[in-house]
Amino acid sequence: MPDLTDLPPAPTLLVTVLAFLLGSLVSGVLYSRARGADIRDRDLPGGSGTWRQFGRGAGILVSAGDILKGIVAALLARALVPQGGEALAALVTGAVVAGHCYPVFFGFRGGGGIAPLLGALLVFTPGVLLALLLTAAVVIPTYKATLQARLKLNAVPFTTAVAVPVGLLVGALTGGFWPLLAGGAVMAVRAAHLLRGGA
Repeated sequence: MPDLTDLPPAPTLLVTVLAFLLGSLVSGVLYSRARGADIRDRDLPGGSGTWRQFGRGAGILVSAGDILKGIVAALLARALVPQGGEALAALVTGAVVAGHCYPVFFGFRGGGGIAPLLGALLVFTPGVLLALLLTAAVVIPTYKATLQARLKLNAVPFTTAVAVPVGLLVGALTGGFWPLLAGGAVMAVRAAHLLRGGA
C-alpha cells in the first residue's frame, strides 16, 4: 500500500476535497437540467444514459465533460503536490470518482464513475488506461456475439468485470495499481448500491 504519511497534509487535503467537488459536477445532471429535466428521474446521468435519453451528441458531450473533470483533478494534484506519487494519485482518483457517484451538489445521487476514472488514469497512469481500453475493445464485441443473449447483462458491467482485473495486473507490474484500485472500489460500492435499488 502506498505510504500516505509522506504527503504534505494541507495540500493533500485540499486537492482531495477539490477532486471530490469536481467529481460532484455531474455533466449529465447539468445537461439535463439545462434541457428542463433531470435525467435521474429516468436514467443514470452518465454518457450512456444521456445518449439514451437525449441522443448521441449529448451523450458524447456529457462523457467528454466527465472525463475532463478527472483530467483536471489529476492535473491539479500534480501541480499542487508534485511529490505525491501513487499515494496522491489513489486519493485523488478515488475522490473524483466518489464525487461523481455521490455528488454533494445533487443530493448524493450520481452516476457510475467510469468517465472520471478514465480521465484521472489518463494523467496518472496512461499504461493502465491503455490496458483497460484494449481489453474493452476485445471483450465488448466478443461478449455481444457470444454470451450477452444468454446472460442478459449489459456489455458495460461485464466488460468492467473483466477489464479491471487486467488493469490491476498491469498496474501491479508497471505502476498505477493503487489509483485504479481506489477508483474501482468506489465504483463497486456504487454498483452494489444501484443493484440494491438505490437511486
